[in-house]
Amino acid sequence: MNITWIGTGKLGMPCAEAMALKGHNVHGYDPHVRIKSSHVLQFPSMSGAIQGADIVLVAVPTPHDTDYDGRGPTAHLAPKDFDYSIVKEVLAEANQYMNKNQLLVLISTVLPGTTRKQFVDLVPNTRFVYNPYLIAMGSVAWDMVNPEMVMIGTEDGSETGDAKKLVDFYKTIMENDPRYVIGTWDECECIKVFYNTWISTKIGLSNMIQDVAECQGNIDVDIVTDALAGSTMRIMGPQYMRAGMGDGGGCHPRDNIALRYMAQELDLGYDVFDSIMNAREIQAENLARKLVDLANEHNYPIYIHGKAYKPNVSYLDGSYSILVGHYCEKHGFSPTYVDPLTDDNNFPTESCVMLLAHSASTTYQYTDNKNKDELYCNIPDNSIVVDPWRKFSTDKNLKVVHYGNTRLGQRTH
Repeated sequence: MNITWIGTGKLGMPCAEAMALKGHNVHGYDPHVRIKSSHVLQFPSMSGAIQGADIVLVAVPTPHDTDYDGRGPTAHLAPKDFDYSIVKEVLAEANQYMNKNQLLVLISTVLPGTTRKQFVDLVPNTRFVYNPYLIAMGSVAWDMVNPEMVMIGTEDGSETGDAKKLVDFYKTIMENDPRYVIGTWDECECIKVFYNTWISTKIGLSNMIQDVAECQGNIDVDIVTDALAGSTMRIMGPQYMRAGMGDGGGCHPRDNIALRYMAQELDLGYDVFDSIMNAREIQAENLARKLVDLANEHNYPIYIHGKAYKPNVSYLDGSYSILVGHYCEKHGFSPTYVDPLTDDNNFPTESCVMLLAHSASTTYQYTDNKNKDELYCNIPDNSIVVDPWRKFSTDKNLKVVHYGNTRLGQRTH
């Protein structure tokens, strides 16, 4: 295929060369960087580089001010978005020379929502895909052809059309068999930045154990981190990676509360645990607001399906359902709980807003401890079911809200 790279610097050029070495005809353009290459034909103008291209990939910076790049303290600085001026300038110019037979692909890192809000209107003459890379400096060429996954974002997340064209192209250059994740522009923007933040969080938590070891004594940080790294069922595996009801039970919330005390006692100078618990409470209130808004809109009572901290148990310690109920009460609604194991058998008889707090198939997806009868009661017709696990479907006369899925046209079912 005829491929053009706009931005042939320290990321773009190694990727362009990797594609050329796989047999593709690759052109390049960069007004600021001149890296010599015997595999990539570089043009003095964008128009010349784009002419005849099947796919045009844009890899230009979205920089912060130097004060925000992390080489010095940043916690005291006001939050600030990336600078998108270079991307906007390049996209607008590329649009002048492209047509609907060509595919324009943006690689640059941006915050969720940026493509839809700031970029799409700049490129009406061509087709547009957001396709961020997971590449580390120092191994760019290898990472290009051996990625963990390939993210391809289109307007509606369709797996056909432009997404399929890009997948078919990447299959000609890959040396491994990566996952292809097809989503909307917004979803792929989200995956990219949270992938990086997940790594930062893992590093930060590991280094926190190091700080505790230094302050507490009698702790070898490697013994602790090696034990955690080998815990592939819960910590390093896919479990707990489905957003839904918040953390609960007799251990997790109370441990974080106790660790807040430890952070103060050891004078660590920071308190991640406070942030975790604060986020947990705000997330619970956000969910409660959703229930209250729906209840007010339809003049319905609120029921919470599941009172214990998880299905198939009677323990109320750390129950996220009760925490959500607390915030419902704060906003004027006293919910009714439905949970046979906690003796809450006040089943609804009229239309209501029902929060599906318990989902046994989700909670126990990695064990044999599953309750096939997901529901504790019948849900009256015309009720609104709010499902934070996004698993519930029905052919009954119910309105189902998959909380957390805000794709256009998919907010309700």
